Amino acid sequence: MGCMFSHLAAKFAFFPPSPPTYGVKKREDGKLTVVSTTAAPPSMAISCSDDDNSFDVLMIDTKRGNKIVAFYLRNPYARLTLLYSHGNAADLGQLYDLFVQLKVNLRVNLMGYDYSGYGASTGKPSESNTYSDIEAVYECLQTQYGVSQEDLILYGQSVGSGPTLHLAAKLPRLRGVVLHSAILSGLRVLCHVNFTFCFDIYKNINKTEGEMPVLVIHGTEDDVVNWLHGDGLWKMAKDPYDPLWIKGGGHCNLELYPDYIRHLCKFIQEMENITTEIRLKKIRQTLKLHKRSSSTSVSTSSMCCEIKCCQPKFPKCSIPKCSTCCWWPKCPACFRPNCGYCCCFRPKCLKCSCCCRRPKCPKCSCSKCSGSCCCCMPCLQWRWCGGGEHSSGINGKHEG
Repeated sequence: MGCMFSHLAAKFAFFPPSPPTYGVKKREDGKLTVVSTTAAPPSMAISCSDDDNSFDVLMIDTKRGNKIVAFYLRNPYARLTLLYSHGNAADLGQLYDLFVQLKVNLRVNLMGYDYSGYGASTGKPSESNTYSDIEAVYECLQTQYGVSQEDLILYGQSVGSGPTLHLAAKLPRLRGVVLHSAILSGLRVLCHVNFTFCFDIYKNINKTEGEMPVLVIHGTEDDVVNWLHGDGLWKMAKDPYDPLWIKGGGHCNLELYPDYIRHLCKFIQEMENITTEIRLKKIRQTLKLHKRSSSTSVSTSSMCCEIKCCQPKFPKCSIPKCSTCCWWPKCPACFRPNCGYCCCFRPKCLKCSCCCRRPKCPKCSCSKCSGSCCCCMPCLQWRWCGGGEHSSGINGKHEG
């Protein structure tokens, strides 16, 4: 049943342009090149010469048996690489001009790819296919271009936030993540629910545990994916970057606003300035926090001696670590406070001239009397064998 609903959800989630806006052909030297189709308007025609070494067309095999098309745009001044996952109703032919602008303005290398069933990629679009698609593209970046996760920023737009967060969960040392008009989950786009169904797709709400900086960009007038999706993802991020809420922005036009490229440039520059030393310092701080929380839980559950000494023998004393009632001798076995025979500190009694720990019994003159005078001490008042009580000081505490 869940599988059937997932296939049904996929039909509503993916709208590849039909026919595709570009095609791929092989040149005489064996390299791939892009050709525009009749479906692409002249403004979207991909103009690149055969001698352009800054633009590569790739055909990548995925583990699910599909072949997907990817564009790699090289910037000679780049220090970081941007892996772009696009929305559900576009292909690479429509995004080429945007890729060129991002490459130049952000000063990054950029890798964009088409999901299975999009553009010139083979197969059919599905959630599981998009996951294998982005994994194959990342492997290509590693092996063919030498890109490590420390120098990689993942960018996910709309449905592309699904594979983006999927890969981010597998790469703990990513430089950063950008979520553009992102979704909490597929079902939450259609209706407001506070829990996740098993047949839901792109459960991004459960994938925000990464330690990398996360930039969220969303339009306040988005009528496809409400801006509350972006707000929810930003609040759940462990290292949220200053979000960009574009006032009046819709779902597919945020790139037209000047704040979009300005804020994105600021984010990229700050990610470039994050040195290895700073990243290691953040990781150490995170590990210290985890250690402190784990040690606290251990100390409250498995310390054999400390718990005994922390709990006073006087049932009416409401203070768990009362300095008047308890003291802290060391246990020779574990070097933790041990509740021994004389652990409880008792003040001197003016009337019976008792010692500071175990008062002498006026009836039997014994300093270690096992009667009721030695241990019974409700409200910090001494009792002795005669059955009476010594007078107490202010608020029931002894004077002296």
